[in-house]
Amino acid sequence: MSNEENAKEFAKNNKQEQSSSLVLNIVSMLIIGALIVIANYFLFNSFTEKILSKVNTEAIESEEEVTDEIERGIIVDLGDFILNLADDSSRKYLKVNVAVEVSKKDTDMLDAQPEQAGGGHGGHGSAPAPVDPMEAIQKEMNQFKPAIRDAVITNLTSKTSTELSTTAGKELAKEQIADEINSIFGGEREVLRVSFGQFIIQ
Repeated sequence: MSNEENAKEFAKNNKQEQSSSLVLNIVSMLIIGALIVIANYFLFNSFTEKILSKVNTEAIESEEEVTDEIERGIIVDLGDFILNLADDSSRKYLKVNVAVEVSKKDTDMLDAQPEQAGGGHGGHGSAPAPVDPMEAIQKEMNQFKPAIRDAVITNLTSKTSTELSTTAGKELAKEQIADEINSIFGGEREVLRVSFGQFIIQ
């Protein structure tokens, strides 16, 4: 075999080896890439599950806190209001039902306890009638109602129909009413929320 034929044969073998090595490198890189993707997938899923679990736990705790707060509140229905609004261009009326939820005091249940009957008469004393704690609280709230209704009227009649037609405007009015009622209570109780029932602007 001549030198020229040997050189061609060598070049052909060398080319085949390079081609085979290139294929092997590509396959290796694909396998390594696939392993990295799979590892990242499982790590990401694990991390995401932990975050979602934490968020769900916090959401449940938050809901429980809100539920507890609602259970502690006392609802005071202030009734219906029909009011003139502060519009300049035309006369507008507001018909709204307002309720206020206020906090309880530690002494609410104690104040509602009946007095013990006096002894010494051979047990013939009549037992005191049970006292409804909510009835006692409502009586207390009735003392504040005129001032609270006046605060609601003063606040809402200072608003225009444009201000009260938006959600933000209603929320602002509720916050202002809550602040005014809190000043009436003088720290004895706290307004948890103000609620508007029927809300019609004409």
